[in-house]
Amino acid sequence: MITSTSDPNTVEPDYDRLSEIKAFDESKAGVKGLVDAGISKIPRMFIEPPDIHGKSSSFDGRIPTIDLDGIDRDATRRKRVTNEIKDASERWGFFQVVNHGIPLSILDEMLNGARRFFEQDNEEKKVFYTRDPSKTVTYYSNYHLYTSPAANWRDSLSCFMAPIPPDSEKLPAPCRDIMMKYSNQIMCLGYTLFELLSEALGLHQNHLRDMGCVDGLSIVCHYYPKCPEPELTMGTTKHADFDFLTILLQDQIGGLQILHGEQWVDVPPVPGALLVNVGDLLQLISNDEFKSIEHRVLANNKAPRVSVACFFLLHSSTKLYGPIKELVSQENPPKYRETTVKDFLQYFKLKGLDGSSKLSHLRL
Repeated sequence: MITSTSDPNTVEPDYDRLSEIKAFDESKAGVKGLVDAGISKIPRMFIEPPDIHGKSSSFDGRIPTIDLDGIDRDATRRKRVTNEIKDASERWGFFQVVNHGIPLSILDEMLNGARRFFEQDNEEKKVFYTRDPSKTVTYYSNYHLYTSPAANWRDSLSCFMAPIPPDSEKLPAPCRDIMMKYSNQIMCLGYTLFELLSEALGLHQNHLRDMGCVDGLSIVCHYYPKCPEPELTMGTTKHADFDFLTILLQDQIGGLQILHGEQWVDVPPVPGALLVNVGDLLQLISNDEFKSIEHRVLANNKAPRVSVACFFLLHSSTKLYGPIKELVSQENPPKYRETTVKDFLQYFKLKGLDGSSKLSHLRL
């Protein structure tokens, strides 16, 4: 049974959280199913501690927006862009890219395709509902549902797109064609970004690519339904991404915030732009030169929010990754011990979204 309460301080001695979570999970209807049922108060399993939202900043600056136009035609222009990416990756861990080569029509259709999937009849989409991470396509609500302190107000659709592209017929019909097109475009952009990031580290442009940073790609579509009590929960809890690099496409609803210094800063959507952020493993191999920054998504009571995150990571890799030897010296020794992607992901799965760094256990 899924219970509801609007007071996070209410003491319910007979409350059985596990039973509530199981009932929610077994319904295969996700958060959207709760909203469709007409709830006016959110279930207790979603309620965060009263101070979870913290202090948002009045800082009126924005994360850097970097124009990629001309980087393959003009060496001076490319060097300037490389320096901008270096500065953004060191100070913010995030930057927007424009003139990235992906047509606006494809961006719009990817968002529309994701929205079509989540807003179709539940009987159609629940055939994809599973918590089996070996599946190519998985629809679920809260990857860490059973381990995180509170559930997040979102549903997700995840698809592994590289190194082996899926049979398109196995993808959900509402977003099948556009997901294949979009993943091809994102892979091309990924090659470009990893070249620029390599150069920003003072390395050969193919260095990160040759390390396998661009070998794997998964696309995760998130749907954040309208929430009746957004002040009590989160769309996504504070976290840093576990991969090498993430490219995010978001609609115009807003709600994404990054932790800059000690304050949360809004990341307003920029039409036509894609948001890029450094992942934990890129921070590790860059020996802290690039920063993987914590971020979160606020719940809202205005309208559903849709985003599409592309994660560069080969989940099955058993290759050891540590600080790049060209970046370490006697004056700048390695700050992390080596790990495999497989082991790092296992730690991530066990840890859940508890708001603390996943890199701390690897720090020397």
